[in-house]
Amino acid sequence: MERELRREADMLIETDLEGLSVLVVGPPGLTTACVRRYERAGAVVSVAARPRDVTRERCEGARLGVLVGPAATWTEARAALVGCCPVVTEPAPDAPRGRVVLVGAGPGGLELMTLAGIRALADADVVLTDRLAEVGDVAALAPGAEVVDVGKRPGHHAVPQGDIERLLVDRALTGLTVVRLKGGDPYVFGRGGEEVAAAVEAGLPVTVVPGVSSAVGVPGSAGIPVTHRGVSHAFTVVSGHVPLEPPQARALAGLGGTVVILMGMHNLVPLTTALLGAGMPGDTPAAVVERGFTPDQRSIVGTLATLSDAAARAGAASPAVVVVGEVVRQSAVWARRQGAVPADAARSAELADLADLVGVAGLALDVVA
Repeated sequence: MERELRREADMLIETDLEGLSVLVVGPPGLTTACVRRYERAGAVVSVAARPRDVTRERCEGARLGVLVGPAATWTEARAALVGCCPVVTEPAPDAPRGRVVLVGAGPGGLELMTLAGIRALADADVVLTDRLAEVGDVAALAPGAEVVDVGKRPGHHAVPQGDIERLLVDRALTGLTVVRLKGGDPYVFGRGGEEVAAAVEAGLPVTVVPGVSSAVGVPGSAGIPVTHRGVSHAFTVVSGHVPLEPPQARALAGLGGTVVILMGMHNLVPLTTALLGAGMPGDTPAAVVERGFTPDQRSIVGTLATLSDAAARAGAASPAVVVVGEVVRQSAVWARRQGAVPADAARSAELADLADLVGVAGLALDVVA
């Protein structure tokens, strides 16, 4: 059936398609030639770059649907088009195919990045980098590559996520190796899954290089283990960019483990209030670890009831990781708060070694509440 439609489409293109509505589905880098062919024949062409952009509304009025690229990637688009108009699939044009590599840069400092990530940068033709990917001079790590800053800041997204995905795909479709460099791990609140999906939809090969998440690395740099034998056997990582809903807060309060909050400084008051309202004790130890793995790193410790006020008095701001749970008692900062020696006497020496390793000279003053 499809071969017959393909032959009919070829015949149509050779004749007059004046005014015929054609919907072409495929990444911009693959559809250009196809669109031109149909337009030369007089068709009115619209383009959907991704299968998920093919909605019933987009299909209305289309007399022909053309899927460009590997047929296996267009199941979703075909399902939307079937019943609206005939559908044909065109093979992707012969062209050099690039690849996409998502790289987790870790929580800060080149020394905390994986060797696989460093090698990927060295092989890159294009690097799309984030604000939190603080690995030093990216241009030096990716010699000859085009470096594009697409970093996002709280409340200010310089480049919308959809544009980042299109840039990623378009560059790779020209035959380039595109590295998407992200702070932490690409799959921990990094929208890595969406970017992988965009590349797969375009028929591009994708590799994901994991990184140390700030959810674990930054508390650890302050001497706070997210789990500790006899104290906490589980930890939960949540996004704090929006306040917790009551069911979420009740679930977290009832787990009895460690709660790690990323991107939570803007909503620290409603976040802690929600946990208190859900029944988490007000004297639960809590901490903010600010600017992890930088010379300005500092820890602000208190309790769930006092942390937001302490953080406000100290002028704490993003980037920061919030930790709530009994594991905070394991840190040297908590021990100083209590006027006691840390249970693990070797912890301070370990932290000093870690600071030397990542090139952080003297982790900054800590604040206790």
